[in-house]
Amino acid sequence: MERGLFAPMHLLVILIICLLIFGPKKLGELGKGLGEGIRNFKSSMGGNDANGKPSSTSNTTNSTSNTNSTSTTTPPPDDKK
Repeated sequence: MERGLFAPMHLLVILIICLLIFGPKKLGELGKGLGEGIRNFKSSMGGNDANGKPSSTSNTTNSTSNTNSTSTTTPPPDDKK
C-alpha cells in the first residue's frame, strides 16, 4: 500500500516542517522567489519575455537604430593639380 514519496500525507508533513522552520512570512517570500526564478529561467531558455510572448527587442532596436543613423562619410580627396 505504499504510494511513493509524494503521497498526500508525506507532502503535508513536509509542509508542516517547512512552516515550523521558516515561518509563514518567509515561506511565502521563498515561494515567490522560486516562482520568479523558474519564470526567468524558462523565458531565457525559450526566448520569451515575462508575459510568455516571443521577445523581438533585438530586431526592433536594430531596425530603428539603422533608420535613425546618418552617414558621415567624406568624399575622397581630389587629386587635381
